[in-house]
Amino acid sequence: MSVALAGNTPATFEIKSAQLPLVALMLKSSDLKRLAAEFAQRFGDMPDFFDHDPVVIDLHPLNVAEANALPDFGALQTLLRQYRLVPLAVRGGTIEQTSLALAAGLTATPDVSVQRAPVVATATEIAAPPEPPAQPEPSTGALVIDKPLRSGQQVYARGRDLVVMAMVNPGAEVIADGHIHVYAPLRGKAIAGARGNNEARIFTLGMAPELVSIAGIYRTSEVPWPSTLLGKPAQVRLVPGPDGDRLVVDAIGA
Repeated sequence: MSVALAGNTPATFEIKSAQLPLVALMLKSSDLKRLAAEFAQRFGDMPDFFDHDPVVIDLHPLNVAEANALPDFGALQTLLRQYRLVPLAVRGGTIEQTSLALAAGLTATPDVSVQRAPVVATATEIAAPPEPPAQPEPSTGALVIDKPLRSGQQVYARGRDLVVMAMVNPGAEVIADGHIHVYAPLRGKAIAGARGNNEARIFTLGMAPELVSIAGIYRTSEVPWPSTLLGKPAQVRLVPGPDGDRLVVDAIGA
């Protein structure tokens, strides 16, 4: 016989499951001095890049590169907080690593929903232009810049696309979590999908950047741009492959 029991719903609170977006730090080394140096190089001139984002420390890459490494989780948390990241949890560690993380105040979690953290990856080749891809869906609330950007200037469109109506000069930097559109020559640095959005793209009417990057995959002008693309309308996108994502630059209107 089943019995239905009467219950009272609390008036002051409810407890429900929650899906929280977390940034994942894919830790590849236990050398915190090197980690601090690379964080400073990547984010030192962008103090507002993170906005107190919760982060989970993923130890899977570390255990591939350095089996049984024992990071200083206290020092690691201090470093992350300097960049306005809030470390909450650890995953993918050994029993000993997890115990150290718990002792440092982190939570162990077997699985969470994460966004890929910005990383610097190996520069990739330029592929021959394929068939013109479908135009991306227009986004709302894009940040629009009407004036030319001079050397040393930096613009970051947090959580949205960036539209620049004038030239991005050498030494200037445009960054967006979404797409970047430059309706003029692009001669500085352009970083799209800055928080791991590998669907982001870079569009320009004059392709001559010092650096382009999407979701951490980047290419610099140290490898000269082909004459078929240099100064021409072009787009930059990521294409998945068996060896990982690679940057592809397509001429527009060719």
